[in-house]
Amino acid sequence: MDAGLFTANNVWMMLATALVFFMHTGFAFLEIGLTRQKNTINILFKNIFIITGGLLLYYAWGFNMMYPGFEEGSSGIFGFAGFGIGAPEGGMTPEYADGGYTWWTDFLFQGMFAATAATIVSGAVAERIKIGSFMIFTVIYVGLVYPIVGAWKWGGGFLDSWGFYDFAGSTLVHSVGGWAALVAIFLLGSRIGKFDDDGKPKAIPGHSIPMATAGVLILWLGWFGFNGGSVLSADPELTSLVLVTTSLAAAAGGFGAFFLSTVLYKNLDLTMFLNGILGGLVGITAGADLMSPNEAVIIGFLAGLIIVLGVAFIDKLKLDDPVGAVTVHLICGIWGTLAVGLFGDKAGMGQFMTQLYGVLIIGAFCVICSFIILGGLKAIMGLRVSKEEEMEGLDIHEHGMDAYPDFTND
Repeated sequence: MDAGLFTANNVWMMLATALVFFMHTGFAFLEIGLTRQKNTINILFKNIFIITGGLLLYYAWGFNMMYPGFEEGSSGIFGFAGFGIGAPEGGMTPEYADGGYTWWTDFLFQGMFAATAATIVSGAVAERIKIGSFMIFTVIYVGLVYPIVGAWKWGGGFLDSWGFYDFAGSTLVHSVGGWAALVAIFLLGSRIGKFDDDGKPKAIPGHSIPMATAGVLILWLGWFGFNGGSVLSADPELTSLVLVTTSLAAAAGGFGAFFLSTVLYKNLDLTMFLNGILGGLVGITAGADLMSPNEAVIIGFLAGLIIVLGVAFIDKLKLDDPVGAVTVHLICGIWGTLAVGLFGDKAGMGQFMTQLYGVLIIGAFCVICSFIILGGLKAIMGLRVSKEEEMEGLDIHEHGMDAYPDFTND
């Protein structure tokens, strides 16, 4: 391979890595914007812990657990290539990864993905989970559950051999986080005041919708790296197609959510509009490289409709998800994964059934693991803060500080 092409590929992958890293800023802005001022530092602390701890865990063993190099004849369920990371012979040359990037770029790009699953959970459990319990959960889930599931497809495991397809992680990233979020909010219970005596949901407004809006726009920008980098090279045709399908699905998702929420609720709900954009992004992620622009618009628009219906469904179940994480990442993640069998280059009943099997297997594994981890933490040290701590805010009780001291009354 030409040295210039190898360099161009690697530079694009490093840029994509930076864009995925920047998504953590978007997640943080979105979460604090949609929640109350008194819990801002708590949410920011969790997000910083996730990216720092997640990267170290991925270095320590996660990368080698997710890409163990399954031997021929292996079951393709679990493998481990050892602790730590070290570049193999040829890891800095075009012979590695077909010249798409170097070994170090490979590790860092994949490492940026690893922490996202726990970030999804962070938003769902906001304003009432104990910080210590959350940190322990993050270490176990990001350190073990995520790389094991990732190995089943991206690491060449049994789902890969079956033909299961997930280009950039509608299931392997978003649904993995979404399943854990669902279990967590079930075990935690709703925030005080979320439901009235008749069980009807009540709005608990976030303290900064402008910040939440900025967070969504940052996430959209970051998705250019999330999906665009998943091409694993700077291939001009495929990279540009992926960026187009990603953007069109995001726009259509926002428009779908805006349209249906306006029809059903007779108001122009910005938060539903914003989550519709995210739903479109999650929905296209599994097949962004397979879809035409027309198909991307359809997938995104339907994801937007799913957002509105999904949020209402979660409320009907009396589950409290402050940022809509379960609907955005789990339900739209499932939709996007199944859409690979309905649209695009791989569409067909056989592919659809393979996608469905993958969704069910990964879902069952994640739910079981989440119940074991979170249920164990609940029994041993508790998951939820006290009523007093929740009412007064986690910032003061768990961190001893205020995010906006100049604007807080004494």
